[in-house]
Amino acid sequence: MVKARPPIVAILGHVDHGKTTLLDNIRKSNITDREHGGITQKIGAYEIDTGMKDYKTGKITFIDTPGHEAFSKIRARGANVADIAILLVDGKDSLMPQTIESISHIKAANIPYVVAINKTDLPEANPEKVKIDLMKHEVLVEGKGGNVPVSLISAKTGKGVKELLETILLLASDLNLTYKETNPPKAYIIETKKDKRGITPSLIIKDGVIKVGDELYEQNQKVKVRSLFDDLGHQVQTVYPSTPFEMSGFQNMPTVGSVVTSSQTEAEKVEAAPEVTKTIDMDALLATPKIEKKLSLVIKTDNLGSYEAIKQALDKNANVKIVLIAIGEVNKSDIFLAKTTKSIVIGFGVVTSSEAIGLAKQEKVIIKTYNIIYELLDELNEVADLMNEKEEKEKNLKGEAKVLATFIIEGETIYGVKVTKGKINLNDGLEVHRNNKLFGKTKLVSLKIRAREVNEVKKDQESGMVFSPPLDITIGDMVKSIL
Repeated sequence: MVKARPPIVAILGHVDHGKTTLLDNIRKSNITDREHGGITQKIGAYEIDTGMKDYKTGKITFIDTPGHEAFSKIRARGANVADIAILLVDGKDSLMPQTIESISHIKAANIPYVVAINKTDLPEANPEKVKIDLMKHEVLVEGKGGNVPVSLISAKTGKGVKELLETILLLASDLNLTYKETNPPKAYIIETKKDKRGITPSLIIKDGVIKVGDELYEQNQKVKVRSLFDDLGHQVQTVYPSTPFEMSGFQNMPTVGSVVTSSQTEAEKVEAAPEVTKTIDMDALLATPKIEKKLSLVIKTDNLGSYEAIKQALDKNANVKIVLIAIGEVNKSDIFLAKTTKSIVIGFGVVTSSEAIGLAKQEKVIIKTYNIIYELLDELNEVADLMNEKEEKEKNLKGEAKVLATFIIEGETIYGVKVTKGKINLNDGLEVHRNNKLFGKTKLVSLKIRAREVNEVKKDQESGMVFSPPLDITIGDMVKSIL
């Protein structure tokens, strides 16, 4: 039987803009004194009951993470934990560096979100300015040409918070969040810790149910569920979707963002990423499978002047996609964002923290730093244009074949090839590639299958080919027919 599950919500925004105050207000207003007194440990998330009856569910689960870094860390591991995000903005200060970063993280997550403008009880608050500033970062709220919901709140007094919760439930209704108890359980690690009970991480379950005694997997370790605790610290026998909980039974410390399920194969899945390099390896980028047409970048600059100059110049290149550009050092949050969005991290005139360097190696994210602006622009524009050129060629690729063998018959060199993509026809003009680089161009003048002359070979077929003009083609080279 399909059942509705509560939405899971993450709150992101600049430090001191009121995230903790908002979470505290929601928790105190929607959890009874008796229950609130029972919260003996922080598990990284909690569930509230709004009491609203006109929706599929009146409950909401909030991920209480330390900002966008933890949010993107979970996303980088491939765990789609949050269903909805709240972008919290100070009504006085408007957008700040971490607000801009938060926008990038929410967009990378590709989930619906609501803008909550906080401190609107103060006379100096200016919600209209906030809405206009958001437009500069392609966040178009309702009333400003877009459909992103906006709520005016005061986390301190509680003004507008009920309406904010109702907006979340409305978004959740549109998402039609459901689960089946009979489905294999799927939960995600949101925090890790070790206490007197042993290794007891915090999790949120998205589908199925987990019971005491179940045998589960996290990456390559088997876990026998010894005990379960809800967000109030109560021991329970079963947990249901969107429920935050703690679980004991782990032998090794799990990884934040990893999946816990009954299938070992599913639990061991790891997302691939480009290799780390101190410079941009053009050949590696061009050879990356399923590469996007645009060069995706996370950029950190030393000052506003550099920020504006770099952004203005790169915005002119249609083959460049700026996921984030902000002022400040390259930090862990940038690495996680780059991992999630398959971007390169660019630093201009800034340092890269040792933690970020270590994390980049671990997550296989490319970092490149510059101190001369024209070098940055020249190299990035060159790489972006080459990527676009490759993309355009791939779109027009008629067929591709790999050279498997060479033969000399009556003084003529014949190449044994296997078609790997599309088809190749007699008299096609061909490009020859070696190690992902264009080696030369030639023409297919003879095409045979088992000594029988043919006009066409298709994918997975092997054939003998003769080229003119002859090139120094070797085994392993690729021949491509471009429309």
